[in-house]
Amino acid sequence: MSASNQSRRDFLKTTAAGTTAALFGAPAIHAASKTDSRVVLGSGDHQYKVTHNWAKLPSKFTWQTTHNVAIDKDGFVYVIHEGRADQTDHPSIFVFDPQGKYVRSFGSQFQGGGHGLEVRQEGNEQFLYVTAYQHLKTFAKLDLKGETVWQKYAPMVSGFYASGEATHPKKVWGRDRFLPTNFAFHPDGGFYLADGYGAYEIHRYDKDGKWLFAFGGQGKEDGKFNLPHGLWIDARPGREPSVVVADRANARLQWFTLDGKHLETMTGFILPANLDTYEDLLLVPDLASRITLLDGKNKVIAHLGQDPEWAKAMKTAKPRMRETPEKWQAGRFVHPHDACFDQDGNIFVAEWVATGRVSRLKRLV
Repeated sequence: MSASNQSRRDFLKTTAAGTTAALFGAPAIHAASKTDSRVVLGSGDHQYKVTHNWAKLPSKFTWQTTHNVAIDKDGFVYVIHEGRADQTDHPSIFVFDPQGKYVRSFGSQFQGGGHGLEVRQEGNEQFLYVTAYQHLKTFAKLDLKGETVWQKYAPMVSGFYASGEATHPKKVWGRDRFLPTNFAFHPDGGFYLADGYGAYEIHRYDKDGKWLFAFGGQGKEDGKFNLPHGLWIDARPGREPSVVVADRANARLQWFTLDGKHLETMTGFILPANLDTYEDLLLVPDLASRITLLDGKNKVIAHLGQDPEWAKAMKTAKPRMRETPEKWQAGRFVHPHDACFDQDGNIFVAEWVATGRVSRLKRLV
């Protein structure tokens, strides 16, 4: 068994007493209807029509465990696969138009470790920021055609990492290893980088990619992490901009000042994986088969896709549900690894499943 598979199995086992209560006992504002293949999740002003397997790949490519999804200002959707290390010529990043039609692909250098993906507007241009873990242990900035602007490795100046981690990365996991997961973008042009599987630190870089400082580390107390998987700048109306972190294996979100000082902790999640915002909404894809929406006061609006019986089946299925797509159900998520809003408030979901899956949740108004 690979270190990745073993580690992920361990993470999924964290839903013990307390988090199991969150799964079965939390109020679920969730309504699903199905007529003429129409599946709708949510209720009231937050209803979404679900289309699974929205993006289509040409037959020459294969879906290979989708990880993250991002959208540019023109509505084009970017999806990164972890990919297979033994298929070095296969792209890891695919681009689809707003209708789900394949446009282009690139990123074979991230095969076997593709993970995080974000689009950022910088002046008149847009760029992709990419992380790769496993044996690759790197992060990079690309243009939207896939050309590399820069590529970096472990910030050895931080003092957290084993000798050679930046120059000779290997598929070794541990708290002294660099296994980056995702980005958040500082208003000054710099960025934050989560070392979600490695040192459990959030690294702060300036606009030129120079390391400045880090905060976090392993622990259960406020300000510490147990797998800080996703992060985002929470600048919703009425809030001072802050860094919100999906502290996945601690089953919570944590907010920090832009300088890394702890502000707030919110519990009641299961395995929160990533984050995004739209107007006053905070979107939290939860690896334990649901999507959570919070309002501007962090009140739960909906747990999209939550269903106790489905969650139970997810845990007990052998082989695992992520490996048996013939058992998946419309309107039910398997393992939402990432989700993001487009400019109209529609939601796109990438799931950590063996065959890959990208779903579109069209906002109904």
